[in-house]
Amino acid sequence: MPSPEFEKAAADVQKLTVLPKDDELLKLYALYKQATVGDNETVKPSVFDFKAKYKWTEWSKLKGLSQADAEAEYIKFANELIAKYSN
Repeated sequence: MPSPEFEKAAADVQKLTVLPKDDELLKLYALYKQATVGDNETVKPSVFDFKAKYKWTEWSKLKGLSQADAEAEYIKFANELIAKYSN
């Protein structure tokens, strides 16, 4: 079960009026998936589905990271993005 801090960070980062860079969004996605699902055990997407392939690859890089550690890293990174992109 995600912590209240995690849920708040996830909600707050979605309220940003300036979209973070693609690599930042990929990292945020991967940390979120690792924190909520765990290791990526899904089938690798088609090479022609670029967006899905990048997301899958980034999430797979976190294999072995515990869900608790991924949650802590997500909160930290989300707060960095909020500080960086908030008006």
